[in-house]
Amino acid sequence: TILANAREHDVAFLVGGDPLSATTHTDLILRAVELNIPYKIIHNASIMNAIGSCGLQLYHFGETVSIVFWTDTWRPTSFCEKIIENRRRGLHTLCLLDIKVKEQDEASYMKKKKTYLPPRFMTTSQAASQILESAKELQVEDLINDNTLCVGAARIGWSDEKFQTTTLRRMADEVDLGRPLHSLVIVGKLHPLEIDYLKIHTLESSFDQLAIENNKSLQH
Repeated sequence: TILANAREHDVAFLVGGDPLSATTHTDLILRAVELNIPYKIIHNASIMNAIGSCGLQLYHFGETVSIVFWTDTWRPTSFCEKIIENRRRGLHTLCLLDIKVKEQDEASYMKKKKTYLPPRFMTTSQAASQILESAKELQVEDLINDNTLCVGAARIGWSDEKFQTTTLRRMADEVDLGRPLHSLVIVGKLHPLEIDYLKIHTLESSFDQLAIENNKSLQH
């Protein structure tokens, strides 16, 4: 529909974040090119760069991962494998957390009138729990464990944005960053300036020691 209308009219496709942060939007551009439809990209702020507000340097980030809600029958751990690879290289990992909006109620699939489940937004606590369970299942607790440092971020760019630096275990068991949207960063090898910045919003009284132990565990 977007491309059909764009043949004769100016059409704007509005997205949250930066338009090129999602492969869906890249596909739309490629289709427009195939149809000889001119396009213009207007860039916007994105979690991909705004996460720098937590104090970690963007140059030190590895591959970004997405963490989905687990179900009773579906518990993927592929995201954890990417975190492991980033950790081995001493790089931070930005974890994008699942959003469930307008999910159809399974009981209404065969009915004419469809009903939908309430919106769900994954929290940093839920993400941390799934990461720890995945690490245990994959037997990589030398790289990801209860003491692994992480940074929780909520509502970045809003007046009530919040950051919290702590261990994965405390993030899973104790931290509540309030309403969505949440993101989580698994910390890699820390630069001294990053250590100083993370102290601003850490829960850990012995953060310097945790940072030293973190860096030692990632030495090659």
